[in-house]
Amino acid sequence: MDIVEKLAILSDAAKYDVSCSSSGSTRTNKNNGIGNAESSGICHSFTTDGRCISLLKILMTNICSYDCVYCINRISSDVRRAFLSPSEIAELTINFYKRNYIEGLFLSSAVYKNPDYTMELIIEAVTLLRNAYNFNGYIHIKVIPGTKTELIARAGRLVDRMSVNMELPSEKSLSLLAPQKTLHNIMSPMSFIHSNIITNIEEKRIFKSTPDFVPAGQSTQLIIGATNEDDLKIIRLTENLYKSFKLKRVYYSAYIPVSTNPLLPVIDKPPLLREHRLYQADWLLRFYGFKADELLTERKPFFDTNYDPKTDWALNHLGFFPVEINTAPPRTLLRIPGIGHRSVNKILALRRVHKINSDNLKKLGIVMKRARHFITCDGRYCGDMFNDFYIRNILVDQKAKALTSTTRQLSFFDS
Repeated sequence: MDIVEKLAILSDAAKYDVSCSSSGSTRTNKNNGIGNAESSGICHSFTTDGRCISLLKILMTNICSYDCVYCINRISSDVRRAFLSPSEIAELTINFYKRNYIEGLFLSSAVYKNPDYTMELIIEAVTLLRNAYNFNGYIHIKVIPGTKTELIARAGRLVDRMSVNMELPSEKSLSLLAPQKTLHNIMSPMSFIHSNIITNIEEKRIFKSTPDFVPAGQSTQLIIGATNEDDLKIIRLTENLYKSFKLKRVYYSAYIPVSTNPLLPVIDKPPLLREHRLYQADWLLRFYGFKADELLTERKPFFDTNYDPKTDWALNHLGFFPVEINTAPPRTLLRIPGIGHRSVNKILALRRVHKINSDNLKKLGIVMKRARHFITCDGRYCGDMFNDFYIRNILVDQKAKALTSTTRQLSFFDS
């Protein structure tokens, strides 16, 4: 099998791993090397100035010794197999970089023979890139659960980011669908990486020459819909991961049916809307000061498909509203649907000069279709009727109109 065939197989197999994003790394070019991760990023992302950035995203191999029933690369799956040696991975990365196809590498792998052996091969590939090819660009690797801490420590000094994928949200689900994996083998590397990142930060304050350890942090991935955990359990787990390990991101991947195993759910299509709602809730946890138990309860453990989580929370807490735009503190303004951090800053700046009315809010770029139902301007309610039933119906109606409206691109041939 030639290198082109291997690349086709292993890049396609890597598409199920979504735990990568903009790097946030500050690894600069040095010693006349090639590549630069500073102020850039990785695969299929956009920087704040609008640049599209990419990376080579591949598996080292899809030859797996595990039999996770939800995985396309499980040992019992009838798929074409391929293996890239460390030298082939290094050469591919450099050749793609020189052609300006990529700005970095995301390297994952199936469990080849055992976790330690797989991790040693990944480290060998990364070592070749850093030392033999003098590559200073962005590198993100996936840590194989169950790997020895010595190997993780070696890898952490070579790469910018690591991800340890949880995949399933509970020990029970892992034992059912991925019997060779345990929660301990997943959480231990996360804890080790986190503690070493903290230690590295402290050491760098004393010794400036201390080499970096995973400078862009760590992330993880959860598969949504393969098991029966509700959104509340998933979002509580997410909150705990951010709190305990200071993860950069938790990624959610809607379950894609790749097997007819009776242990797996029978679905027509992946739960993409549910995945989207979890990403929206994740944003509220990280940047808006919400708690998991505020967004969902035991009586209501799933997000509403009709409303985004912030709007849903507002509708379930109408006693908190309407909020007076001219006097409310920033944390309160952030709880209003249709108002984000930038909008809050604009409101705070404008109300130092004069009182704000609804026309001012429109000019500030606030989403008034949602926000107007939950605010007052100088004592005057901006909506039509402050009533739970009315607001719910009008918001659903607006969504339906947006979905059914048809638009088309203008043509030179239009009369």
